[in-house]
Order: sequence, then structure tokens, then C-alpha cells
Amino acid sequence: MAEISRSERELALTALARRVLPGGSFGNLSSDIVIGEGRAGRVWDVSGNEYVDFLLGSGPMFIGHAHPDIVAAVQAQIPRGVTFFANSEPGIRLAAAIVDAVPCAEKVRFTSTGTEADTYAMRVARAFRGRDKVLKFEGGFHGMSEYSLQSLAPKRPGNFPQAVPDSPGIPRSVSGDMLIAPFNNADLAASLIREHQEDLAAVIVEPFQRLLPPREGFLQALRAVTAECGIPLIFDEIVTGFRFAYGGAQEYYGVVPDICTLGKIVAGGFPLAAVTGRADIMRHFDRGEVGDNVLPQIGTLSGNPVASTAGLATLEVLREAGTYDRVFATGRRLMDGLTAAIRARGLPAQVIGEPVLFDIVFSEDNIFDYRSGLTQDFDALRRFNLALRGEGVLKGDTKFYISTVHDEADVSKTLAAFGTALDMEVAFRKR
Repeated sequence: MAEISRSERELALTALARRVLPGGSFGNLSSDIVIGEGRAGRVWDVSGNEYVDFLLGSGPMFIGHAHPDIVAAVQAQIPRGVTFFANSEPGIRLAAAIVDAVPCAEKVRFTSTGTEADTYAMRVARAFRGRDKVLKFEGGFHGMSEYSLQSLAPKRPGNFPQAVPDSPGIPRSVSGDMLIAPFNNADLAASLIREHQEDLAAVIVEPFQRLLPPREGFLQALRAVTAECGIPLIFDEIVTGFRFAYGGAQEYYGVVPDICTLGKIVAGGFPLAAVTGRADIMRHFDRGEVGDNVLPQIGTLSGNPVASTAGLATLEVLREAGTYDRVFATGRRLMDGLTAAIRARGLPAQVIGEPVLFDIVFSEDNIFDYRSGLTQDFDALRRFNLALRGEGVLKGDTKFYISTVHDEADVSKTLAAFGTALDMEVAFRKR
């Protein structure tokens, strides 16, 4: 593994971060790297080390860093004003573009973060149904709210449908309003939904949970049982929206929910997210429609004109012919190359996910839900990620995010890095 050089500037910044930030970081990627610049499919740390970037800001930079169309659009908007706490043309036009693109979208409300969007999606479903409980799936990530941090990553998974709070600071009472089901188990999920239908406000699910594709028929079964019981189905498409297809995972998998949340790609790397869905549900945000039963939703930067401008420019790029074909082709080459490299070395590992979003899993077991995923060797994954970084390839703890601008040089460099990283894992296991 190549030695990564660290400049005095980066070392000083890292030391400053440890002094002023808990854990020396923003709470996201580890604190041992400080990124200084990004262009297209690559980033540079402040020491000048160059990386093929599969972190992509945790996904929003789907069309690459500093895309010239985004830069030009934002530079044109900034002199006109950066926030108004009122309607703006870019925000209105972005909402219209979402309605045109997303199958379930009839009305849109903007937030600044995915956590807010998911929280408001559950809240508006409660307002619509007049019920408190929400069913989510074990291991599903829906932001950082108290409700979302139930059974996200339980160290001792409990019995379904009992929720397990995953961190301190969450009131015990919150667990009583969340029900938990296993992802990809349509029969058990349907049984729990029918059993608790009188108490349920909504069912929320990532249609592609972290790295787990839905089994054939799973999403269709959720759609059928929630429709049967009159319970809103929420798709959390913060990650999958505009990534799996222009209409998101609901277009890709052919299942339309009642509500969905969007983030990351929809704002081109700026802080903006959205709740969207059926008009009869979304009307609960409108005092003119529901009077004193209105659901307040106020955010200083909601619908921010700069973020909306970046979002509009991003969606325009994504509408160009062949965009999705190209990014899926890039992802397939990398998935196939990584799979071939694993097999050539006889390692107990596999590649799971979709071409635009995947990772290696160091396990030969069938991984289909949170509990089956616990069989993997997480230490081997950490070694693999560290070895890739030494070869100039950057990713998060989990997931390769693929961009529309990763090119042949990026793919070739990454395939070579796969080989080196896996050779190092073979050598480690022989010690």
C-alpha cells in the first residue's frame, strides 16, 4: 500500500479539528483526511493527494464536483440574493420539476436536510391518518430524528415488532410509537401491518435499503397491503431519488408510494431536501385547506434559491439523452471487475447492490436484511477501504457511489486498486 503523505497544513488542520470538534470531525467521515478540492470524479486533500472519489459527498455529487453548469447557474443567482424566507422563482420551478419527474409527486414541501424531510413525511402521515405509530424496517436509515433512530443498528436485535433505540438521548416513550419489521420479508411485514392497522399512521421504507435490493415482489406486497388498509406508504428516496432513474426508485422498481422524500442529488450538493406526495395528504401543510389542523413546517432556508438553482441545473443535466445508460454501464464494469477480482483470489466475499450504488461484503452468506448482514467481516471491510485510500481511491465506510462523470481513467485506476487491496487482504489472512 502506498504511503499517503501529509503536509504540515493538513496536520495542523487535523490538530485544530481535534481541539474544536467532538471526535475531531463533523460526525461524518473519519477525521484523518481534510478535503480541499473536487473536480468531476476526483478530489484532492489539502496535502495535494489525489483520489478517485466514490464518496461523492455521501452521494449528492451525482454529476461530479464543480460541474460547469452548476457553477455557472449558482454564480448567476448569488448576486441576486441567497435567501429570502419567501417564495422564489428557482424554488417554484424546482418543485414543478419534481412533480413532473416523480410518479407519486403532486405537491412539494422543501426542507434543508433529509432528516427533516423524513421527519415531516412521518408527521404529515400522522396528521392525515390521525394515528401515532409508524412501521419501519430494521436497519433502515431515515435520518437522525428520535423516531428514525429506532432499530437502525441494534447490537442486540429484539423481537419484532419491538423497537430498539440505538443511541442515548432518545426518550423511552418514542419506542412505543415505532414498530419494526424485517426488510425483504413480505409475509411478516404484511401480517404486522394488518395486525396494527388501526394504530398505524404510515409505513416508511427505503425501497433499496442501504445496500440491499428489494426481493422480487417485496415492494409490491407493501404497496398492496398498505393500500388495502388505507395506510400511507412512504418511500425514503433521499439516496435513490434521481439516482436509480430520473423518477427515482419508484420508477426503477415500478412501485408508486403515497409519499416520498428526496435529497442529495435534487439540490446538486447544496442543502435542500423535499417531502412530496399525494395532494390529499400534503394538504395538511396548508392552513387554507385544513384550518387549525394545519401542520406547521417552517424553515429559514427551505426552498433556498441558490440550492434550488443548483437543483434545476442538475436535473437539466440528468435529462440529457444517455445519461443513465452511461452511469449504469460504469457501475457494472466496476461491480463485475470487483467480483472477478474476489473470485480470482478465492476470498469469502461478494458484491451487493445496484450499479449506481454498491459495495463489497466480506461474507459468503445470502445477505438480504439487517440481521443477515451482521455475518460479514467488518474488520476486513475496514482494511479494504484503507488499502483503497492508499491507492488513491476514496469511499465511505460503506458504499461506492458512482457518478455520471467517472471516466475510463477513473475506472482503470479503481480496478487496479481493487486488485492491490484484495492481494493485501489475502496476505493478511496468511499471517
